[in-house]
Amino acid sequence: MAERENRRDRREREEAPEFADRLVAINRVSKTVKGGKRFGFAALVVVGDQKGRVGFGKGKAKEVPEAIRKATEQAKRNMIRVALREGRTLHHDIEGRHGAGKVVMRTAPEGTGIIAGGPMRAVFEMLGVKDVVSKSLGSQNPYNMIRATIDGLKQEASPRSVAQRRGKKVADILPKREDASAETADA
Repeated sequence: MAERENRRDRREREEAPEFADRLVAINRVSKTVKGGKRFGFAALVVVGDQKGRVGFGKGKAKEVPEAIRKATEQAKRNMIRVALREGRTLHHDIEGRHGAGKVVMRTAPEGTGIIAGGPMRAVFEMLGVKDVVSKSLGSQNPYNMIRATIDGLKQEASPRSVAQRRGKKVADILPKREDASAETADA
C-alpha cells in the first residue's frame, strides 16, 4: 500500500515541471544538395524556475520539436542564480554586453511591470522579475540580446553578497532609513 503511494507521488513529481520554458526564436536554414534542398531548424529557448534561476540554450535538428528539446536540455544545464530584491526586481542598475549587443537594465518601483523587448522579456519572465525597465542598444540579434542580458545579470550583486565579501553586516552596507529621510527633509 505504502509502496503504491510512493510510486504515485514520484510520478506526480516527475510530471510537475519545476522549470518553465519559453521559445524565443526559431530559424530555418537550408543546405543545397544534388537532389534539392535539405532544411534544418535552430531553436533558442529560455528556461527558468521564476524564483531567481534562469538559463538559455540553443539546439539544431532536422525537425522543430527535436531542436526545441535539445535547446531546452542545454538551457537546463546552463542555469545561473540571480538574487532578486523583494523577489520582484533587481538590486541595482546593470549594463550587459555581448559582441555588438548592449543592454541596460534598471530597477523599478512596484507596479511598473516588465518593460523590455522580445528576448529580454522572455529572460525576465522566466527569472521571475516582475518590475524592471530595460533597453537593448546595438545588436537586435536574439542570441546576442539574451547573452548580453545574462552577462548583466551575472554582474548583479545583492547587499548580502557584498557584505559577505567585505566581511561586514548587511546593515552596514545599506543606507540607514532614518538618515535618508532626515537628509531629504533638510534639503
